[in-house]
Formats: sequence, structure tokens, C-alpha cells
Amino acid sequence: MSWLTTQDPWWTYALRGALTYLGLLVLMRLAGKRAFGDLSAFDVILLALVGGTLRTAVIGHDASMTSAFVGIASMLATDRLLAWLAARCKRINRLFEGYPLEIVRNGRRIPEALRRANLPDAALDRALHAAGRETEADVVLGRLEPNGKITLILRK
Repeated sequence: MSWLTTQDPWWTYALRGALTYLGLLVLMRLAGKRAFGDLSAFDVILLALVGGTLRTAVIGHDASMTSAFVGIASMLATDRLLAWLAARCKRINRLFEGYPLEIVRNGRRIPEALRRANLPDAALDRALHAAGRETEADVVLGRLEPNGKITLILRK
């Protein structure tokens, strides 16, 4: 039954899981909107590396199944708690989610906004092509949403 027996008390894994989740959330917010908006090959590799690295932060060198499940359960509970708080408090939602960034206005790109978001012209071009446009001339408003997606509002 050693695969069920943990090296430390169960609550240490719960606390480490919640703190790891919160720490990663802060790092992702610092990384910016485009961090995982459209997953590229680089993003998938980074996700795999982050997951492998954080395993040690959550359960250390404990090989029991119990510690892994307690750590995962605490991360899921932390996620649910933050989602619940964000749905009820606009300030908390904006703190975790951020604000949209205007990148196109009245048919013109806003170069400073694109640079601030580390958004290459090619990414905006892909969004335009997905909307059936070659240029931003028909775009009334283009925004980089907090989730990293680009939203375009076109002239009728």
C-alpha cells in the first residue's frame, strides 16, 4: 500500500498545489495576452515543460498516488474558487483576465498597441484573412482580447 501512503501530511500537497496554481497564474498574466491565445508549436513545447517542472513543486519527490490526486484536487478547487469570485466581482475578473487592447481603429492599424502586445503584423494578417479580408480597410474596430484572440468588427 506504499503507493497510497504519502511522505508528508495530505494538506501540504493541497497547499503546494494551490500556491503553484496561483504562482503560474501570476506568471501567465505577466507573460501577456498572447502567451497562449493561438497555440503554436513553441507554446505546446512550453506547456509540456512547464507541466513537467511544476510536478515537483506540487508533490516533490513523493511517488504516491494520493499526493498527486490531492495536489490536482487543490488546483482544480483553486481554479473553481477564482472562477466563482471572478463571476461575482468585476475587479477580480479584470485582475485575472485583463482588458482588451484596441489594435485597429477605423481601418488603420495602431502600431504602438501591436508593439506593446508583442503582436506581429503577420498575426493580425491571419485574423484578417480568417475574416475574409486582405487589409484592415474594412475594419471599424479590432481588439486583442484578454484571452489572446483577435476580434474584428467589420463595416457593413
